[in-house]
Amino acid sequence: MELWNAGLALRHAGHHLKRCSTPNQLQSWYALLLKTNTAQDCFLINQYITACSNHRTIDSAILAFSHLENPNVFVYNALIGAFLTCFRPLQGLRYYVLMLRNAVPPTSYTFPPVIKSCRVLRFVGFGECVHAQVLRNGLGLHLHLQTAMVDFYSSLGMVVEARKVFEEMPERDGFAWSTMISTHVRAGDLDSARRVFDQMPQKNTAASNTMIHGYAEAGDVNSVEALFRTLLERDVVSWTTMINCYCKRELYLEALELFEEMKSTGTRPDNTTMATVISACAHLGALDKGKEMHLYMMQAEFNIDVYIGSALIDMYAKCGVVERALVVFFKLQEKNLFCWSSVIGGLAYNGYAEEALAMFDKMEKEKVEPTQVIFLSVLAACAHAGLVEEGNRRFSEMTTRYGTLPEIEHYGCMVDLLSRVGLLEEALVLIGSMRMQPNSAIWGALLGGCKLHKNLEIAQIAVDRLMILEPNNSGYYTLLVNMYAEENRWNEVARIRGIMKERGVEKALPGSSWIEVKKKMHQFAACDNHHPSSKQIYQVLDVLDSQLKLLGHALQFDLVV
Repeated sequence: MELWNAGLALRHAGHHLKRCSTPNQLQSWYALLLKTNTAQDCFLINQYITACSNHRTIDSAILAFSHLENPNVFVYNALIGAFLTCFRPLQGLRYYVLMLRNAVPPTSYTFPPVIKSCRVLRFVGFGECVHAQVLRNGLGLHLHLQTAMVDFYSSLGMVVEARKVFEEMPERDGFAWSTMISTHVRAGDLDSARRVFDQMPQKNTAASNTMIHGYAEAGDVNSVEALFRTLLERDVVSWTTMINCYCKRELYLEALELFEEMKSTGTRPDNTTMATVISACAHLGALDKGKEMHLYMMQAEFNIDVYIGSALIDMYAKCGVVERALVVFFKLQEKNLFCWSSVIGGLAYNGYAEEALAMFDKMEKEKVEPTQVIFLSVLAACAHAGLVEEGNRRFSEMTTRYGTLPEIEHYGCMVDLLSRVGLLEEALVLIGSMRMQPNSAIWGALLGGCKLHKNLEIAQIAVDRLMILEPNNSGYYTLLVNMYAEENRWNEVARIRGIMKERGVEKALPGSSWIEVKKKMHQFAACDNHHPSSKQIYQVLDVLDSQLKLLGHALQFDLVV
């Protein structure tokens, strides 16, 4: 009867340990264990360590373990798992070694946290030793251990080893299949990944999402679409991956259409989905659609985190509504580098140079370390406003104050700044001092300044370099031709036209633009007649042209090529 009552008491104590809601309650129960001389009971200490793990109080678990005279395998298992949960996997492996030294034989439940710790620490040799111990202990055919080993080898890029374990499995669960597919996807072998996927007896959503992600990363839109449309079940990850794939390929309209389809199925988007579709609105300049997304999030009580916040700031700024961008920024409870970068960039590219620089100074006061992207926005602000002294100072501080070496984009901003204000010789000297070879953007910025300030000598230098870097780009030739034409140097015009003809350089295809009308996006290109309303559009243009001529205005064509 006493043994029965003791057993009931143990189970009762173990039950209460599990239900502790605060670390203080846990400490109180451990004090009770010490007072009642039950702190040597492995069952209760196992429960106590597990509870400490849940509350992330690993030091209390270590203390309790250190007072235990003869810990059994279950206590070791609990402690090793607790170290992994509390982000201290190396200590977990040390206690695993201690367990072996104390001749405590492991069980099949010892190895999963040990294998995961090896994976987190990327300990290849240790992990292979653990695999050998699994086999030596006769546990090699346990499904959860084989799956853990596949995951271990997969995460370290050891495809052959992962495949060997996978093929030795007498049975495989959905996680094993998904992990093997992920192994091939991570290695860039989509054909092998697809073969494993097609062999799955029952395809789960995780495996499907892995395949979709693999095709999306490879930029294979057709394969992504084909697979996505065959899925019987799609979760938010499936939809978001497909939407993100469209955005990466600059198919922003398709991304927004798919988002609407997603909502129609009753699938609730998550923060990642919303950040992606808001970014699509930003690239399209679709302000009304962006506002609609913002309102949807407010009504659905989304948490506006730093990722959605930075996407909203970027969207409003790119649509020219800087005031709304600032409202979003200042309402954010937490701000990270993305938020600061978006707001500084938004101010800079909308012509608010002084405000952008003031925001940068505010960021510095809040001890936020600027990134290269933020410096790029600051220099762009200086370039757009012609702030030479300020631009030179900020460019210099990148290296002297922050130890950040300028990349080619930063040099591009500085060349653009100097060229805009007519300091073409200084721009040429800066180009000569670059630690990397200048690209076409650098020479193009210099050429633009030459056009503005009518400097044919330096323009010819820039074009000579551009002819080497981009021999088939007609824009640079055209710019130089027009500069010579303005000076009536027709021999040079004829010479460059001859070079263009000799090299087969033709005018580039026209770019396209979008406008938003009644929440619907319309795409246009020069000389385009594919729009369903193109006839009416050209009629309106003719009317406007006639009215301008009546008012004494004539169209001016700046290009002669």
